[in-house]
Amino acid sequence: MGIVDEDVARVRSESDIVAVVTQYTQLRRVGRRFTGLCPFHSEKTPSFSVNFEEGLYHCFGCGVGGDVIKFAMEKEQLDFVGAVESLAHRANITLRYTTADEGSSRRRRSQLQEVVAKAAGWYHHRLLTAEDAGAARSYLRSRGYDGETVRRYQIGWAPDGWDTLARSLKIPDDDLVDSGLGFINRRSRQQDAFRARVLFPIFDAQGAAVGFGGRIMPGHDGPKYKNSSESTVYAKSRLLYGLNWAKTAIVEADEVIVCEGYTDVIGFAVAGLDRAVATCGTALTDEHVKMLRRFAQKVVLAFDADSAGQDAAARFYAWEKEHDIDVAVADLPAGQDPGDLARSDPDRLVAAIEGAKPFLEFRINRVLDDADMSSAEGRAKGAERALSMIREHPDALVRDQYVVSVASRCRLDLNLLRAQLSAGERSQTRARPRSQAVGRAGPHQSPELEALKLLVHRRDEMADLLCGDLFVDPLCAAVYELLLANDGLHDVMVTGGPEVAELVQRLSVDESEAEPMDVAARLWENLVEMEMASSKEMLGHADAATRPHIFRHHTWLRLQLEDIRNPGRQAEVIAELLAWLREGEDEEPSSTTEEGGS
Repeated sequence: MGIVDEDVARVRSESDIVAVVTQYTQLRRVGRRFTGLCPFHSEKTPSFSVNFEEGLYHCFGCGVGGDVIKFAMEKEQLDFVGAVESLAHRANITLRYTTADEGSSRRRRSQLQEVVAKAAGWYHHRLLTAEDAGAARSYLRSRGYDGETVRRYQIGWAPDGWDTLARSLKIPDDDLVDSGLGFINRRSRQQDAFRARVLFPIFDAQGAAVGFGGRIMPGHDGPKYKNSSESTVYAKSRLLYGLNWAKTAIVEADEVIVCEGYTDVIGFAVAGLDRAVATCGTALTDEHVKMLRRFAQKVVLAFDADSAGQDAAARFYAWEKEHDIDVAVADLPAGQDPGDLARSDPDRLVAAIEGAKPFLEFRINRVLDDADMSSAEGRAKGAERALSMIREHPDALVRDQYVVSVASRCRLDLNLLRAQLSAGERSQTRARPRSQAVGRAGPHQSPELEALKLLVHRRDEMADLLCGDLFVDPLCAAVYELLLANDGLHDVMVTGGPEVAELVQRLSVDESEAEPMDVAARLWENLVEMEMASSKEMLGHADAATRPHIFRHHTWLRLQLEDIRNPGRQAEVIAELLAWLREGEDEEPSSTTEEGGS
């Protein structure tokens, strides 16, 4: 299953990689490259580089790299086909599929998204214009939502009819059910899923409408919130409300705010914090965290993260270790959700996010703030509760730092608290190593890398100065041969395998400032020195018949070495050496008859 290869190649060649990447990080042109902060890991010094002409990227900090399709896959949480489809849509390219099943499955999903998008538009128009939506408009105004906010988030109104949406849009039965917009009731009639509710359309990370969250009007019966049912296009464990609007701001801040409700996301944006997302009626899942890690390293929880106790702690610490994230908690006023606080005291909301504490520190502060610090008994109880939380953390160094803090705050003996902590710890201490994404170090022969860079970026100047014998590192040698045999870098990457592809990505975004002749001369110098060492060793084992021949060869090599170190002679010497390699070592040019010592 897949997309026709020619279409994939066209998407790859016609996609503007700089435009795609700049959705997540700012790039600056440096010569023929673009550089910026890496969108895949946190850094202060730019190490991310893009080759616009070849459509490739590479980060010299964390080692990620690839083409525009791989970038879309990684940053948009898409599979290969989904990434190609997304890029094709941007470039107005019509795709063909290799099997009918693949095409029909993708088309079906696209059809359902179109149905949901039409419903979102219909509900939104209904809120803005329908007489029966008057109460809903008044309610939204009371919540501080003006017309601009309503239009930005495409808020809608579902009327109280049994099948008003289905009839108005003439939705077929299978589309109604498969999209989650309604169902077929016991009388075999269509029925809308949402009735008499203010609707918040839910979009996936790419901006496609996939479902709704509906809030009941105050004073009406029924659950306060109702979400779309699971469907082909709506999977709540992999969706985050607001991510389609917030992802650019999340990348820029390297921080995402996670809250619980749609109105909370809107409230954060109104308060100037447009990097908030919300779970869609479910707890934060591992799938959510994987998705968010593509955009930022720091996750700030803007809800009562401590309410789930030890289970929540275990999840958060596991996520920190597995996904290399930092989980912090905003200290919001009790009884106020972010949406309400954004209206009543936006400065307090901003301060809560800016002052967010690591999860364990937040929990300890909450315990000790509630403890009676005026008595020895109160301080001891507070310390005991704090120690029980500290024990849950998997990193011994982190645990000890918090023990020091608790001892100071509770005015207790540090060694005693450490002994208390050890007595209650699990038998096996599990330290949490911070994962550090590092790229492959690559070959250490820098002249070989410089030569390959020049061959990629200045092929016409470099190709005639090189040959395969100059490359000692097997990977560099393989890349050299593939570069000569293929016209495009993508062909080299596909043919050579993962290691070759990774090195080619690095080369494509890292231009050399060296002169081609200087680099070539250095490589030839290395080759001649190795040949001289080999011939000198052979002299010690040669018989009388072959010794003169080896001696002449060694002498000729010594003369070439002297000449190649002379800038005025380098071009001529390289030409002679290339001719020698082509002719074979047993057929030196006639100028090699002079004898001398080594």
